[in-house]
Order: sequence, then structure tokens, then C-alpha cells
Amino acid sequence: MENFVFHNPVKVIFGKGQIKAVGREIPKGSRVLFAYGGGSIKKNGVHAQVVEALASAGLEFREFAGIEPNPRFETLMKAVELARAEKLDYVLAVGGGSVVDGCKLVAAAIDFAGDPWDIVCRKAAPTNAMPLGVVLTLPATGSEMNLFSVISRDETGEKLGWGHPSVMPRFSVLDPETTYSLPARQVGNGVVDAFVHVLEQYLTYPAEAPLQDRLAESVLSTLVEIGAKAMATPPDYQARANLMWCATMALNGLIGQGVPQDWATHMIGHELTALTGIDHARTLAAVWPGVVAVKRPEKRAKLLQYAARVWGLSDGDEDARIDAAVAKTRDFFESVGVPAGLGGYNLGADIPEAIARRLSERGGLPLGERGDIDADQVRRILQAA
Repeated sequence: MENFVFHNPVKVIFGKGQIKAVGREIPKGSRVLFAYGGGSIKKNGVHAQVVEALASAGLEFREFAGIEPNPRFETLMKAVELARAEKLDYVLAVGGGSVVDGCKLVAAAIDFAGDPWDIVCRKAAPTNAMPLGVVLTLPATGSEMNLFSVISRDETGEKLGWGHPSVMPRFSVLDPETTYSLPARQVGNGVVDAFVHVLEQYLTYPAEAPLQDRLAESVLSTLVEIGAKAMATPPDYQARANLMWCATMALNGLIGQGVPQDWATHMIGHELTALTGIDHARTLAAVWPGVVAVKRPEKRAKLLQYAARVWGLSDGDEDARIDAAVAKTRDFFESVGVPAGLGGYNLGADIPEAIARRLSERGGLPLGERGDIDADQVRRILQAA
């Protein structure tokens, strides 16, 4: 096991009816930027619950709507302008991971003197980020309990990830009932997003970290167990509750401590989204089969462990077991409505070259847990996918 320092200060408030806690968690006298995405939180009652919680606590607030999936820098800067003009000093993100990611940048940028894009490019650190609270309505990214954020910018055609401890949420409310109105596509995306988050931290090479392995395998096995129930209509409260907690545990830092991590699927997937607009989780399902195909020799030991512990494949030929585990993973993605492999997305033949070039030009290479995925391997991964 590698050395590590683990600190996660996020207070999680979990369960039905917990949105009322928002008013207790935000300090008295705060002036709140209440930010969200489209109109769904008004249709499902979440907006009204948040307004009631803020009003009951006597908190002043201003609303900002319209944060997109794959939040756009240009939109977020409008929220920053509003916060500065109204002297707002607390950010409340209400929505899914994209809203939370966007609000992390807003919180960091409100009192930032330079160009906020420098924060995203990691050229500058936020010096005085505003405190951030979260009401989560879509389990997927784990952004409610980590320091990471991914932002898109139309002007440059980029989608970049960044992170800083100062934008860790002070609290996150996770009420599974807020997920009841989600379209099936978004629920399935959330299942796959959480699943691949775990694979990025687990499916590397043995690191003498059996506890982290078992924790990761428990999240993966739980997602397999509850995937179909989470997709059911009408919604199953316990399945949605377990999905919500799995997605949070998948990327709150715990399972990744002291172990090597990959993230090649994500980095390639971000470029695929930037070029084509495909949903983030779907790019992960599209790219992952190519990563394991090309990096199979390096990942062999963990692939065999994954086959045995998650899919119960422990007998017979080793290569056949690995093939079966990959097939079962693809089938699982398909079972929640997410196509696995690039073949389901009707993309042009130039995609592998375009993505390899973009990553190379930006200095985003090499990738992978061993730092050995260069531009040529990116092309091979996308061709294999």
C-alpha cells in the first residue's frame, strides 16, 4: 500500500425529508446563491422544499437557473456576476453532478481576482472560495463528497477536470426521493458513471491493499445487485437509496487511498464528449472496453480478481474468465440502457486520431496507472472500442 493522507470534511445528511436541514446548515446572515439546472426541480417539488428551508431559516437568497449538463464556463460566469453584484457569500447547488461541478467553480471564482479559467486549467488556485452546500438530485458523479469538478468551455472546445480542497461542500443532502422523477436514461447513466468510477481506482495492478479492494468490490457488487431495481418504475426507495450511496462512495476518496489509479477512460471520454456531445457516462461505457482490451496484459491480475469476486468466475481457463468478466460488464451497462463500446454511437472514422491529437496538444498524455498510454495507444484503445 502506498502512503496517503485522507481527509473528507463533507457532512452527509441522508434520507427522505432531509432537505429541511438546509436552513440549519447554512449560517445565519448568509446571502445565498441558490443555483440549479433546468426546470425539473420545480416540477418534482425540490425547488419548493429548498425555498421553504431557506425562508424558514430567515436566509436571503437569489436564484440562478440554467446550469447545463457538462456545465459551461460561459454560463457559470453569469452566476459569478450575479453573486458579485448581489454580494452573495454562500453557494447552494441543487441538482446533479453537473450543477455541483459548476457551483464549485462559481464558489471559487466569486472572490477570485484573476481569470477564473486559470482555476480550471490548474494555473491558479482559488484563494478565498465561498462555502458550498449541496442538495443532490441525481446520483452519479460523487461530486457531492469530493473536491473535483469538470467544466466545458464553448470558446475553446475543451472539457477539463480540476479540483481544490477549498471547494469541498460543507454539507450534502441526499434524499433518494428526489430521484423519483428522473428519466430512465439519467438513472442508467448514473449507475454506469458510479461503476466506472470504481473501476478506474480498482482495475489497475495489485498494491497489497486488500481492504481498498474489498471496499471497491462491495460497491461494484451492490451496483450489479440493485441496478435493475434502480431502473424500475415506479421507483424502489431502497434501490434508489443504495444507488445514491454507492455513487457517493465510488468517488469520495475512500476506496482510492493508497492504491494506483487509472482514469484513462475518463480522460478519453471527456474528449469524446467535447467533440460529439455524448453523455459523460455513455462515453465511459463506450471507451472502457477498449482500455481493457489494449491494457489487458498490465491489468491481468486485477481482471482475474474482478472476474472472481464481482462476477463469480473462478474456474477454468484464465483468458476465458477475463473474456467473460468483460462481457458481463458490457451486458450490465446494456441492461441499464447504456450502449457499451463505440459501435453503438455512429461515430466517424476520424475520432481516434482527433482525440489522440487533442490530448497530445494539451499535454494530457501519458495516461493510465503506469503512465504508459501515449497517443498511439489512445488510437488503439478507440479502435478496439
